[in-house]
Amino acid sequence: MDSRIELLNEKANWLRNRFLEMVVSAGKGHMGGALSCVEILTILYYGGILRHNLTDPSWSERDRFILSKGHSCEILYVILADLGFISFTDIDQYQKKGGRLCGHPDRRIPGIEADTGSLGHGLGISAGMALAAELDQQKYKNVVLLSDGECCEGSTWEAAMFAGKHKLKRLIAIVDNNGLCVTDPVNECMTVEPLAEKFEACGWHVVNVDGHDYEDLFKAFEKYDSCEEDKPFAIIARTIKGKGISFMENSLNWHHGVPKGELLNVAKESLMNHVN
Repeated sequence: MDSRIELLNEKANWLRNRFLEMVVSAGKGHMGGALSCVEILTILYYGGILRHNLTDPSWSERDRFILSKGHSCEILYVILADLGFISFTDIDQYQKKGGRLCGHPDRRIPGIEADTGSLGHGLGISAGMALAAELDQQKYKNVVLLSDGECCEGSTWEAAMFAGKHKLKRLIAIVDNNGLCVTDPVNECMTVEPLAEKFEACGWHVVNVDGHDYEDLFKAFEKYDSCEEDKPFAIIARTIKGKGISFMENSLNWHHGVPKGELLNVAKESLMNHVN
């Protein structure tokens, strides 16, 4: 195995375990969707995709990342603590009185670009940032992570058409395509598929990947780097909701909630034995 990928796997496993500790301590959290995007966030922050500056979070040349599916912020919080943007004391006080980390991201937290969680807004915000980059002749990337569920929102497609119309080549949208909403499979709520063809129709370059496979993800970002077309870039990432914890995988019951008692022991054992 590529040593780079081996290190990313180790980091992802650590993130999942630290995330479990955090939500168990808080007694609340959105576990399923957070677990489905661990590899995506890991490659963005530890795989050399996003440029950031720990000593200056507002560095003008930083790449902008927006977690549009803001309910999955717990994994991002652990990453920000690991990198040093926030402290592990903040993590230990997640969703507790006096703590500054809530159930959705906000801009008061270093490393967070936008208040998110009201689904359907992240792509529009990122498109605006990408347009600003074009107008200012700046090279920073604008990356947004969407849920497939929020692709039911009309505002998502308005933003997609806007980005295609303005040829926003500094914009990368990643869709965490785990197939499940809060209560139902996504396609039983709304017919969002075929996602790739829909983004292409809006004027995007699109690639499909396994969202838990680092080789696939690296190849997608390499395609972005080599793409000469003036188009926004979409990565449709097939993922498993609840990835890494056996009884949560592909389960509607674990959009939110925290395991207790014997289920917590099973969750810990699953993560201990998890192999990507």
